[in-house]
Amino acid sequence: MALRQEVLSLYRKLLRAAKTWQASTKLMKDTREERQYIQDEARTLFRKNKQVTDPEMIRIYIQEAEARLAMALHYQSPYPRPVNIPPMGLTPSVSRGKKAQDRLRQRAKPVYLQSHDEH
Repeated sequence: MALRQEVLSLYRKLLRAAKTWQASTKLMKDTREERQYIQDEARTLFRKNKQVTDPEMIRIYIQEAEARLAMALHYQSPYPRPVNIPPMGLTPSVSRGKKAQDRLRQRAKPVYLQSHDEH
């Protein structure tokens, strides 16, 4: 039950952040777009992970959401930060070594992007 309360509290915190969000450009149009992005992103990811029952995975998703919120507030940008692909992380034209490259990309994925698909 404690995890449920934590998840609901985090969801409310994200919606409150969206409500009070001010774009770094100070333009009302940008502020509205970024507020809508925050609400849509929170709604989408929480619905996507709604069926998760493993407490460890739930904690990972909570950590991801908290990291994204902290980064958004710090950098004043609600969008995920770009990630550098590790060397040898791109797949060659031949399918050889694809599993190793997939593992490299997965290891290089930061905690705040775990819920995002690569495709």
